Amino acid sequence: MADAPAAPPKKGSMLKKILIGIVVVIGGFLGIVAIQPAEFRVVRSATIAAAPAAVFAQVNDFHLWQAWSPWEKIDPQMKRTYEGAPSGTGAVYGWAGNNDVGEGRMTLEESRPSELVRIRLDFLKPFAATNTAEFAFKPEGGGTSVTWSMEGKKNFVSKAFCMFMDMDKMLGGQFEKGLAQMKAVVEAPAKK
Repeated sequence: MADAPAAPPKKGSMLKKILIGIVVVIGGFLGIVAIQPAEFRVVRSATIAAAPAAVFAQVNDFHLWQAWSPWEKIDPQMKRTYEGAPSGTGAVYGWAGNNDVGEGRMTLEESRPSELVRIRLDFLKPFAATNTAEFAFKPEGGGTSVTWSMEGKKNFVSKAFCMFMDMDKMLGGQFEKGLAQMKAVVEAPAKK
């Protein structure tokens, strides 16, 4: 006698297996996101053929950033506001631009002439975040080594985003452009 054909699986049990599979995949993804580093740091350096005071001046005065900041070139129509001190500690720069530059505010928190500028970055759009940027200046040969860094904390959404986008490459590329533009601005008078 031939075996009877197996009964087709019940629709309810198949759906249940699919749902369990989806839950396992989502749970696994959430677990991987949760164990990602909670902090980030991006650093780039360049050497500029000028004295530290000349390079420091470009960073210490937000009014001068239009000439070299890479984000200024992304949205030339960006609205800018300046508050507080004209330069140095207490200077504040606000911006509101297109989706590529967003909206935020920078506050110059520490200014040590020809050595260091520390800035608090408060991003409002497209996402809220607070980070710290630093510019360190050191004499090197006949010029200045300038190091631009940014660090901050990543929330759960930022951790997930960083799994698909390399923050070091994305921000680092902008830092490299900015440092190259700063170099061109600072070295231009010497070339004339």
